[in-house]
Amino acid sequence: MIDQCRLIDLPPRHDQRGNLSVVEGGIDVPFDIRRVYYLYDVPGGATRAGHGHIELQQLFIAMSGSFDVVVDDGQQRKKFQLNRSYYGLYVPGMMWREVENFSSGGVCLVLASTLYDAADYFHDYQDFVAATQQHRK
Repeated sequence: MIDQCRLIDLPPRHDQRGNLSVVEGGIDVPFDIRRVYYLYDVPGGATRAGHGHIELQQLFIAMSGSFDVVVDDGQQRKKFQLNRSYYGLYVPGMMWREVENFSSGGVCLVLASTLYDAADYFHDYQDFVAATQQHRK
């Protein structure tokens, strides 16, 4: 299941005026984009996220600086360093995620497949692991 997390290229279109990358829901990412938010001014040593989702799919993009995204499917963990704005990390549902190690000035843009729904969250890691075991059966 952890192998479903993958980097997705967002190829830049080069121009003497600067570069442009396009992200279209259902084309460049495997979901329709329903919500967009971003993390910034994260203090050194702080970790964001630290939760899992049932259905929510996300694409994490480093718009500025760098940060790490740690994904966990209840059996395996994998860390991705994001430091370029022309690729993003796709994270499907039933995945725990943590965003950490922000560089100074780091900005994390997140494209999400659903509107905010508190019922879609796991805030307790052990509850998440138990749910993934049920999900695999």
